Amino acid sequence: MAQRVMGSDGGNKKTSRIRVAVRLRPYVSKQDEKGEGPCVRGLDSQNLEIINWRNATETVKYHFDVFHGEKTTQQEVFLPSVKPILPHILNGQNASVFAYGPTGAGKTHTMLGSAEQPGVIPRAVREVFKLVKSKDEDEGWDYSIGMSYLEIYNEKVRDLLSPNSHDLPIREDKAKNILIPGLTHTIISSFSDFDKHFVPATLNRTTASTKLNQRSSRSHAILLLKVVRTRRALPHRQQTGKLYLVDLAGSEDNRRTGNQGIRLKESGAINLSLFTLSKVVDALNSGASVRVPYRDSKLTRLLQDSLGGSAHSVMITNIAPEYKYYFDTFSALNFAAKSKLIVNKPFTRETVALPVLPVKRARDEREAGPSGAEPSKKKQKDEKRAEQDGSSPSSHYHGLSEPSVMDRLIALEKLVMSCQDKDGQSVLKDVAQSRKEIQELKERQREFERKTILLSQSKSKQEPLFKNSSAPLQRNPPNTTKPTKQQAVVQPLQVSKLQPLQQLADIRKQSVCVTKKKKLSDSVEAPDGKENKEQGFWESQLDTSVLEQSKEKILRILNTGCLKELKGLQQIGDKKAKLILGWRELHGQFTKLDDLTKVEGMTEKRFSSFVKANILSTMGN
Repeated sequence: MAQRVMGSDGGNKKTSRIRVAVRLRPYVSKQDEKGEGPCVRGLDSQNLEIINWRNATETVKYHFDVFHGEKTTQQEVFLPSVKPILPHILNGQNASVFAYGPTGAGKTHTMLGSAEQPGVIPRAVREVFKLVKSKDEDEGWDYSIGMSYLEIYNEKVRDLLSPNSHDLPIREDKAKNILIPGLTHTIISSFSDFDKHFVPATLNRTTASTKLNQRSSRSHAILLLKVVRTRRALPHRQQTGKLYLVDLAGSEDNRRTGNQGIRLKESGAINLSLFTLSKVVDALNSGASVRVPYRDSKLTRLLQDSLGGSAHSVMITNIAPEYKYYFDTFSALNFAAKSKLIVNKPFTRETVALPVLPVKRARDEREAGPSGAEPSKKKQKDEKRAEQDGSSPSSHYHGLSEPSVMDRLIALEKLVMSCQDKDGQSVLKDVAQSRKEIQELKERQREFERKTILLSQSKSKQEPLFKNSSAPLQRNPPNTTKPTKQQAVVQPLQVSKLQPLQQLADIRKQSVCVTKKKKLSDSVEAPDGKENKEQGFWESQLDTSVLEQSKEKILRILNTGCLKELKGLQQIGDKKAKLILGWRELHGQFTKLDDLTKVEGMTEKRFSSFVKANILSTMGN
């Protein structure tokens, strides 16, 4: 089944500006050592002001999409800012919500909350399940929801659902989607199912105590919610939407936090990643000619789709009112003001199964004409051509699944269909004539190969291999009578120094036999009707049932094995194992062993060597 990816609007991506909300934490008198009162205050639902540090008699005013004051509840934060973007992920688009601000400003409370006052993350997950449940089943879509949870600690990506995992790599596919091979992806069916996985994973997050915060986040935490909906009717359209819920670690002033040792190293990594985030925002606001430094940190690499990408993004900036947080609050407000100028281009990620086989049959019928006899002949020719090429029809159509190939086929099909009837028939006749000429050439080649095999068999009986040998041979004694053909061939064997020449003959004879067996095996069909060309000579010597069991065992490891189990296979190292995991994340499980050739770097020669080594190793065990 061929597939192609298309946008929801035919390529004309709509723009969506990042929505910025500011939330002011309640004033805590204990943290205001001088008792000077708050340095920032809200004016209305969108505006606030902060004292100008250069002139205390003046204030600096800011305007945002939403301003949440000190008495704002978790529900009042969620409804206007986060809830409106959630329906997009059910339509195959991405969305992102992340909390930004200095340490101690309440980011984790905003995102996680408590049992009595749940934050953005639990409310968003509940809302997604509610939206899916409210969908009418008559619409004909099936929904699947999965989750992943990770943290970036000291510039290392850690899987919080599998805390024993090591630093995970970040990759980018052909469609510019950011992927993390090896990251745990768990299917969830209800909010209680989500809670069962999320709560233990949250405890795996790295936190520590500082002078400003009793439980300070020492890492950036990212929860990924993936919603996949599939059309029941043919063609099976599939749309994939992702929701990123990000709790950023806060920027820190080490003079006030008192960080030392490992806390100081953590603080340096946090501040560096946030500084890179600020550079990304500046570059996006500067124009298209400026390089955007997404790759300078793991955080900006993962937020690449949220900042200047294709996601509906919401940034909740958390600030503190005390004077000792003044410069952190001032910097956070300036960053928020720059971020709201960024424009994203959301679009629907949809995969459509194209009816390749019906289109091909329709084209064959047009070529056949009214008699209807030509399609069967053409089918036989296609099967013979598949045998010569060493690929079955199913593998041929599977190879068309690449988007670039499908785009070319679709363009060619449109060109033929758009032609007038006369022109269309002429094009089809030219194609048929070209195929006929190619088939005739292949028939001649097969006839030549058959004659070559017969000639090799007849010559091997008469030992012709010594005729052109470079080894010295004694000439026949003069003879007036014409020798027979058998004498002319047999007589050179009676030389006195035969041993080196005999070794050369044995080597050549073995090579002829191997070539003969290989060519004969090419023309033999397997019991199931598929060709047997791909099996090597060594495979034909093994028991069929044992060979199939070995292949099934290897295929099972490729589909279900972790990184360590994949590296346990012969000729699979760390890099190749990660590539296999990445391919599996993109395309799903391997349907057959030959699919391994689609992994980057796995050529046909390497694949044959891999299969041979692992089958022999499996049988040895």
